[in-house]
Amino acid sequence: MADDTKTEKKSGSGWLNVAVDYGPLLVFFLAYKYYAPEDAARDPAGELLAVVYSTGAFVISAVIALATSKMLLGRVSPMLWLSTSMIVVFGALTIYFQDERFIQWKPTIIYALFAVILLVGAMRGRSLLKVLLEAAFEGLTDEGWLKLSRNWGIFFVFLAGLNTTLIYLTQVNVITFATWISLKLWLFLPLTFLFTFTQVPMLLRHGLSVEDEAEVVKDEPPTA
Repeated sequence: MADDTKTEKKSGSGWLNVAVDYGPLLVFFLAYKYYAPEDAARDPAGELLAVVYSTGAFVISAVIALATSKMLLGRVSPMLWLSTSMIVVFGALTIYFQDERFIQWKPTIIYALFAVILLVGAMRGRSLLKVLLEAAFEGLTDEGWLKLSRNWGIFFVFLAGLNTTLIYLTQVNVITFATWISLKLWLFLPLTFLFTFTQVPMLLRHGLSVEDEAEVVKDEPPTA
């Protein structure tokens, strides 16, 4: 009975991690959709207002998500602290200067920072992903953690490049800000889950418990 309760709690907290990581991004997307004018090109003032309001909603929901993690899980991972801090800082800059480029560049900067931390740690033989996530996957060896940390570092490089490309396309009017937000939710999120699933076979070869397989997906680094 005790083991069942522990498993249920672990599963619940895992999905709560996913909600904490991606809930604010969903709020950002929905708030923008609500406030955005029907024709942003003909109503730049309305477009700017939508950016400011949705960014404010993004910042507030990110802070609420962090507080929820602390209250319900009893902890906040260093990665979540850093990600939320960046949302608050770049969100505040976006609102103050009324310039959406600040909130757009936030993902690139945080991805690049995570990439440097993880890849430098891997080159030194340290799995800093375990430290930043404050996660523990039952049975996973140190070598498995090191490979996972390295692979996430490489993936963060890819995400940083992808977001930077989308920002450029926004600036040259190939895509709109609305498209950028949509891709953050409907492209980056599926890519992250797909990448995470591709890591499971490698982790199983390095001792990951089959019972802990689902936790790899639920305890992934925040990429919103």
